[in-house]
Amino acid sequence: MRVTGHRAQRTLAGTVKVEGVGIVTGSPVRVRLRPAPADTGVVFRRTDRPGAPLVPAHAAFVTDTRRRTTLGPATGGVTLVEHLLAALSGLRIDNCEIDIDGPEPPGLDGSAAGYVAAVVGCGAVEQPARRPIWATAAPVVITAGGATIGLHPSPEPGLRVSYLLDYGNFGPIHRQVFTLDVRPDEFAREVAPCRTFVTEAEAQALRDQGIGRHLTPADLLVFGPNGPIGNRVRFADEPA
Repeated sequence: MRVTGHRAQRTLAGTVKVEGVGIVTGSPVRVRLRPAPADTGVVFRRTDRPGAPLVPAHAAFVTDTRRRTTLGPATGGVTLVEHLLAALSGLRIDNCEIDIDGPEPPGLDGSAAGYVAAVVGCGAVEQPARRPIWATAAPVVITAGGATIGLHPSPEPGLRVSYLLDYGNFGPIHRQVFTLDVRPDEFAREVAPCRTFVTEAEAQALRDQGIGRHLTPADLLVFGPNGPIGNRVRFADEPA
């Protein structure tokens, strides 16, 4: 890896609150996104737990990745953080303190769009500290469990992501490829509205584990043999 440049760190211009119901638990939950000093990063604070423990949104604190990302311990951590963290990252919010009164952020409509709207409505400010921009010096490819991810050097500045989704010739979702130059405006328009999706078999397996039993197919994208069940895609390639 190598540093190719720097940019000013950013935080929120004010405090914003988002309320809803958790996808996993089905319980009401509230998050409050607050500005944070430079070099803080993104940190969750479990306000419903004794001592309001802090859970940094950092790879070193990941404790589970089965169907969702969990940060911190089972009793005081935070799970299914993808949509909220994607909104902050996609809008280049580097420093943010997140007060949360439950084990997971609100699921909203199953996408990051609600969080993006909240952050955009609040606004952002630049901070004096700088953040390095990293790039790979050589290709890095990792394959595991039937999935592959590769990072490749680019002569152009910025991040371009291509994703190939392929369930096979007889899968419930058709083969899709999507490429995006990841900038805040493109993220908000193209990625944030895309919802969590599962196949009908995957949905049943999750319900058997007690996860999301309060949900209906209309609350997220459940794909059966003939496409989405009780729902419609927002884009033809929404899963990708």
